[in-house]
This record gives sequence, C-alpha cells and structure tokens, in this order.
Amino acid sequence: MVEIAKRTGAGALLLLIIPLLLWVSGWQWRPESDYRWLKGWYWLTQTVTSPWGTLTSALLIGWFLWCLRYRLRPALGLAVILSATLLIGQGMKSFIKERVQESRPYVVWLDKHYALNDRAFYAMPRKARAAALARELQQQQLIPPWLQRHWRAETGFSFPSGHTVFAASWALLAVGLLWPRRHRVSTVVLMAWASGVMVSRMALGMHWPRDVVMGIAVGWLVITLACWLVQRSIGALTPIPEEAPDIRSRSE
Repeated sequence: MVEIAKRTGAGALLLLIIPLLLWVSGWQWRPESDYRWLKGWYWLTQTVTSPWGTLTSALLIGWFLWCLRYRLRPALGLAVILSATLLIGQGMKSFIKERVQESRPYVVWLDKHYALNDRAFYAMPRKARAAALARELQQQQLIPPWLQRHWRAETGFSFPSGHTVFAASWALLAVGLLWPRRHRVSTVVLMAWASGVMVSRMALGMHWPRDVVMGIAVGWLVITLACWLVQRSIGALTPIPEEAPDIRSRSE
C-alpha cells in the first residue's frame, strides 16, 4: 500500500503543478478578446463532458485491459474495479459540491458585470439557471455561442472539479497500473491529457484553481485505494507474459 501511495502520489504532485502555480499567482478568470485559441480547450474538455465521457471511459477500460492482458476472469474484475472507482470519485465530488456550494467563475463574472445575481441564480432549479443564462447573454457579443452553450449545460456548483476527478483518476490509474508494467508512453499521454483537461476547465471559466487541486486530491485518494484493491484481489494473478502465447491461447 505504501509503495502504491508513493507512486500515485508522485503522479498527483505532477498534476498539481499548474493549478498550484495559478492559485499562488492569484490568477482570476476573465473574458478574452479572441476565443479562437480556446476552441481547442473546449474540444478537449468535451472528452470528459457527458455523453462523451462515457465513450472515453469505455475506450480507456479497453486500453487498460489490452495493456495488462489478464485472463478473462481477472480482466472482468479489473473492469468492475475501474468502473466502480470512477463512480465513487464522481459521488464524492457531488457530495462535496452540495455542501460547499461554491459559485463558478463565469457566474461570479456575470454577477459583477451583468444583472445576474449569484445567490438568486443558484437558488433556481437547474433548467431555470440555463434559461436565466440564455436571457442574460443573448444581447452581448463578448462570449461566443459555443461557450454560452457550454455554460448553460453546466450550471452546478464549482468545488471540486468533476472533470478533474475523472481525468486525474485515469491518469493516476495509468501511473499505478501501467507504469510498473513499462507502458510508459500510455502513462505519459494520459498524464498530458489530464493536465490539458484541467487547464481547459479553468480557461473556459468553469473552475477556480482550488477546485482543480481538490479534484486531483479526490482522484488520488480513490485511485490509491483502487490500485491497492487490484493488487490484493487481481495482482496475485500475474499478467500473461508476451513470450508465452501458447499459454494464453490454451486459457482462452
């Protein structure tokens, strides 16, 4: 357990670099004069946003199973653990959000510069919040239509970042499960993707740096426990070595 915590902790520290630097610097979200450069961040954040996040999870579960090459029964067990881990992380995120009830950066900005009242906004039902945003933004040209749609689709509270919990969980799973088996490229790619998702959440006005920091912490906690569970329940069944295809074929 200690070795797993050290490995995933090192991965979490790497993910924390950007949000901590922004937090310490006092960075605040504000509208841009040119949103073309943000469109790439928008498409990156969509890899986690529903319904695309479900597809991303399915693809990554398949990739982990292919990389680890367990036999059928432990492979199914691993798929269950990975899926349950993601659900637990999102459940923890929702539990914390409803108790902290922090406003999103774009809501705070609208409260300061438009007629949208922060407290009144979050007192509304979700559908009413989206309608209020549409009314408030219809007469202005500063925020592009695609970002307005994204805001209307996500009117919940800010702390912590659910997108960060999701992306950090997958990145840290790679650190915990793939890196020891020398799948270095996959691990680096997932770490870079997770970092990009976190930057996108802040760049699009969806989260404060502290939301992202907490999202990484939640992801680290659940993934450390998940990797320990994999080691205890599945890890004893050694992955099938690549140099023994005849054993793999007989097991199938």
